[in-house]
Amino acid sequence: MPVRLYSLRHVPDDEAQEMRELLDKNHIDYYESEPGNWGISAGAFWLRTDDQLESAKRLIDEYQQQRAELARREYQRLQQEGKLPTFADNLKQRPVQLLLAIAAILFILYVSLKPFLSIGHQ
Repeated sequence: MPVRLYSLRHVPDDEAQEMRELLDKNHIDYYESEPGNWGISAGAFWLRTDDQLESAKRLIDEYQQQRAELARREYQRLQQEGKLPTFADNLKQRPVQLLLAIAAILFILYVSLKPFLSIGHQ
């Protein structure tokens, strides 16, 4: 019976490709399901049987640890070089999106706190 090995929801294309190469290189018998047309279901890697489940999970865990370590090193490098994006950089790149997000946050705060702020003012 097929076993879902790894969901591809929110997985970047380069990571999915590296996972395919990793599974192929280690002769893991898998197949890939595509995401649904409306974005409701995510794609996934599936094992045809659970015979290779433990070794496949171990490979994926090791891969994810290596990828996380590379991302941490890259973040630290950018931080040391002063090249991390700041609030001002984000505002310059996507001003409308950022201002809409701030407006939404303020609206939610207002709606959430309004009943408590109006207590005793009636």
